[in-house]
Amino acid sequence: MTESLKRNYRVSEELGRGRFGAVYKCYSAATGDLFAVKSIDKRLIADDSIDRQCLYNEAKIMHLLSPNPYVVRLFDVYEDDTHLDMVLELCNSGDLFQRLSSQPVFPESEAVDVMVPLMKAIAHCHRLGIAHRDIKPDNILYNNSNELKLADFGSAEWFREGQLISGVVGTPYYVAPEVLAGRNYSEKVDIWSAGVIMYIMLAGLPPFYGESATEIFEAVLRANLRFPTKIFQSVSPAAKDLLRRMLSKDVSRRFTAEQVLSKWHPWMTGNGETRTVALF
Repeated sequence: MTESLKRNYRVSEELGRGRFGAVYKCYSAATGDLFAVKSIDKRLIADDSIDRQCLYNEAKIMHLLSPNPYVVRLFDVYEDDTHLDMVLELCNSGDLFQRLSSQPVFPESEAVDVMVPLMKAIAHCHRLGIAHRDIKPDNILYNNSNELKLADFGSAEWFREGQLISGVVGTPYYVAPEVLAGRNYSEKVDIWSAGVIMYIMLAGLPPFYGESATEIFEAVLRANLRFPTKIFQSVSPAAKDLLRRMLSKDVSRRFTAEQVLSKWHPWMTGNGETRTVALF
């Protein structure tokens, strides 16, 4: 870690670890406020120009996106010859992956409570010309107030309106078919990934399944979206309609984030009562 970080923050326990560094809990020496610090060891990526560029892009992108109520906030950045430290909003109430592990199927009302802030986060990114490119439950965090926060912009990329992006990035199950096909693509890859998350919450399983990464990718490339009656019998037609529009293999027909947020859908509450929710 940088000495300048250590002067301003007191670092405590480790919260997680990745390929190039770790995330720790820390608190301000001046105020006592709690934060997280993502500390990257630059020596581990010294020989990889792509990873090095992603590292610097992440800090720049998070600075551009902050503050926003649905995105993990960046507060400070410190750098020396060996480390890059990013002081972030502390989100220590778990992530969506953990919640899906303990509750495989969500009532539609609870799925709405996830999808609305998630889509607001994605729309904020897209308005500022940022494609996240790795939307998945592990990157959807919760703070102490149980507020959803989109995190981990290490794979994110800038785009301009009408400009396509290249590069095979993403995670099996969540990656869009145009990425796997090796084509250039738009920010709508994030809509696809969010649609996969919505399907998993409602069904308890992914829409495109395989026993291996290869089988998963083949299923994603076919993009044969189905709603098995036994699983989806209690899911509203409006929810299935939205899934079709988010998981459209035809990118020109796939919804944008703004279209998802502006469309009205009836949803089922936990007690079976139909309600109408405005996704904006």
